[in-house]
Amino acid sequence: MKLDGKVAIITGASKGIGRAIAKTFAKEGCNLVTVSRNFDEIRKAAEELGKFGPEVLPLACDVSVPKDVKEMVKETIKRFGRIDIFVNNAGIYGPFGPFVDNDLEMWKKAIDINLMGTMICTKYVLPYMIRSGKGKIINLSGGGSGGPATPTISAYVTSKMAVVRFTEVIAEEVKDHNIQVNSIAPGAVNTRLLDQVLGAMGKVEKKFLERSLKQRETGGVPPEKAADLALFLASEESDAVTGKLISAVWDDYRNFGKRLEEIIGTSLYTVRRIDGKIYEEVRK
Repeated sequence: MKLDGKVAIITGASKGIGRAIAKTFAKEGCNLVTVSRNFDEIRKAAEELGKFGPEVLPLACDVSVPKDVKEMVKETIKRFGRIDIFVNNAGIYGPFGPFVDNDLEMWKKAIDINLMGTMICTKYVLPYMIRSGKGKIINLSGGGSGGPATPTISAYVTSKMAVVRFTEVIAEEVKDHNIQVNSIAPGAVNTRLLDQVLGAMGKVEKKFLERSLKQRETGGVPPEKAADLALFLASEESDAVTGKLISAVWDDYRNFGKRLEEIIGTSLYTVRRIDGKIYEEVRK
């Protein structure tokens, strides 16, 4: 098994992508700390995950509250003694509609959970990984990190794009400690976030709404695709890959080993305009 005896913390693990990642990790022998703001939901999810064999510790935590995150990390170390893998999956959409009409507190809440939550968790987990000389951090970038700009979900898009750049910076800071930090673009998965989009029809940009309706009709991307990529990034297979944004749908990550020099040595799978050009005209 690829994660036999490892210890992973997964936030937002009661539903959707987080739960699929937790299930995939459990099947690979990984002990789990599953996290959600709703303890009843995460406890029920943990009972199901426990059937696969490894130990599962469910915890309630708001990732945007440093005190909660410190306690989550403390309980993990108390139970397992270490942290090998951390998956920053918890996230929200924030307000829908034109930015000028958005409620500022709701906008800030999206930043607090999506970006600050990722930052806070990373800050309190890293010391244990640095101490052990290894670790894997996997951040969920969401649909806001690539493709055309999507109007009417500005808080979500902004926070998720920031997560990708944060990933790149932290990856550089900790690479000498044998810690890899990467981001996942999971694709259009049917989760509770899709339900929120469809519930805000009058506020969501037309093209985005049309894509969301089609996504619901076709079933969307299975969450297991993101879970498979998370497994790759959590395992020793990806030890040479860090600071990258990888698509669970489009990228042939299983063959990265054949292209390591290109992937490691260039801006491929990162946030860039073009190598060697910063705010300069790119001549044809």
